[in-house]
Order: sequence, then structure tokens, then C-alpha cells
Amino acid sequence: MALYVPQLDAEDIGALSPDLTTPSVIDATPSPGRRVRQFSKEYTGSKVYHALYLPTDWVKGKKFPVIVEYAGNKWKTSLGTVEGSNLGYGISGGKGVIWICMPFVDKTNQMNATTWWGDVEATVQYCKKTVNRICTEYGGDSSNVFLVGFSRGAIACNYIGLHDDEIASLWRGFICHSHYDGVKQWGYAGSDRSSAATRLKRLGTRPQFISHEASVEPTKTYLKMAFPLGHFTFLVLPFADHTDQWVLRDIPERKILRAWLESALTEKGQQAPAGDDRKASPKE
Repeated sequence: MALYVPQLDAEDIGALSPDLTTPSVIDATPSPGRRVRQFSKEYTGSKVYHALYLPTDWVKGKKFPVIVEYAGNKWKTSLGTVEGSNLGYGISGGKGVIWICMPFVDKTNQMNATTWWGDVEATVQYCKKTVNRICTEYGGDSSNVFLVGFSRGAIACNYIGLHDDEIASLWRGFICHSHYDGVKQWGYAGSDRSSAATRLKRLGTRPQFISHEASVEPTKTYLKMAFPLGHFTFLVLPFADHTDQWVLRDIPERKILRAWLESALTEKGQQAPAGDDRKASPKE
């Protein structure tokens, strides 16, 4: 387990100006640098949709890593929507990576759920089909797909992303910002530690980058007990803000996260052994 501690002294993230602005979601044909709303054929005519961003350097016929992102619950710092997600754009800077913002599917009301999971099975199936389709149609590299999320989305990395063996097999690695499946019991079925432990077993040796404002100790302590051989990297943010917008700022912590992703992509099959406390130098 590697642990990075805060390097920047600031009371809140709003004190720093962003150097990136997350693109708005528009209704248009996908093209480089454009973030568009898409409807899967199973939900044609509904309000269930995802957002697809093709990087500015996208060209047909070339393979690109993929970031799949889940949003937080609707809250004062989160819209709870695919439009309100920021991690994938901040991590990639809009280049070199296909970015998909997935919905939590409210199957009953045929819309995206802004709080918790909607219908879990429908959400899982939507994700599986959409990842496979976008990899096929837009050149996503199916061997380099990363699942990321903020708050509710961070919990979803395991709760949805490790729900069954099939969806668990999609991922190369995970980025979980602020909250983690199993650390706290919430008011939905399967949030208990026993259920979370079953999901966690599907992680195997794949890496997870886990960050949190102020402290990661609750998650670190939980994982030492629940999955001691896991390949985890922890990052403590020096802000009290519960937000994903820190990745839109040029701060040391973003450099660390980007370096982690670069390492995960370039060192395939050469990951540090689980439990290793080495620190990689962040790359510019």
C-alpha cells in the first residue's frame, strides 16, 4: 500500500482557479473533443442515457484507453448526473482517453437516478453493454478500461463494478474518490461489510487508487482487515471540500493521480507486489 499525504495548504478547493473546464454535454454526433449524449437502443424514447467524450486526438482505427465514470449522489457539490461528472476529464486533460459517464438506471421511471442505484441489475447490464459497444464502435481498448467515481460513484466502483464476475472482468484498474464500498453501512441492500467483502474478492490483483479529503484512514484500516493483499494506492487531499473538481486544478495531487494512471497503462503485468509501500515520483 502506498500513501501520499497532502502537499498543498489551502482551506478549500475554490481558492484555486481551475485550468480545465469540463465540456458540456450536447446532442450531437460524436467527434474529437466533443461530449455528447447517447441513448442505448434498449432505452430509446426514455430518459436513460450516458455521455461519451472522444479525446481531441481521437482518430478512427486507433485504440484508446477508456475511463468509465459514475457520479456522486445529488448533493450541494454534486449534480448527481452524468453531466456533472469531472474526474475523467481532469485525469486525462481531454487527450488520449475515451471517457464515458454512465447512468444509474431507474428502470421503473425510465430515467437516470440522481440518488443511489436505481435498479442495480439494470445499471450493471447497461454498463456491460455500453462499454462493449463503445470499445467496438469507437476504438476503445478493452484491455485498458478503468472504472472511476466520486462519492456514490466511488462506492459504485465495487458495488456496481464488482457486482458479478462478468462486469468485474471489464476493468484494468479503479479510481475511487471520497467513500469506499464496505467502510460505512448505508440505507440500501448489500451495503454491509459481508456483502462488500464478497464483491471485493473479485478485485484480485488489479490496482485501485483511493483518495479522500482530509483523511483516508477509515478506508485504509478497513482494507487492511478486509483485503490485506490488495494493490492499493492512497492519496490524502488537503481540502475539506467533498468534490471531484480538484482534478480540474493544476495541483500536485492531480500529477500523482495522472502518474498512477500512466504507470497502470505502461507497466501492464509489472505491477508492484501487493503491500509494497514504494512511492512513485509524480510525472509532469
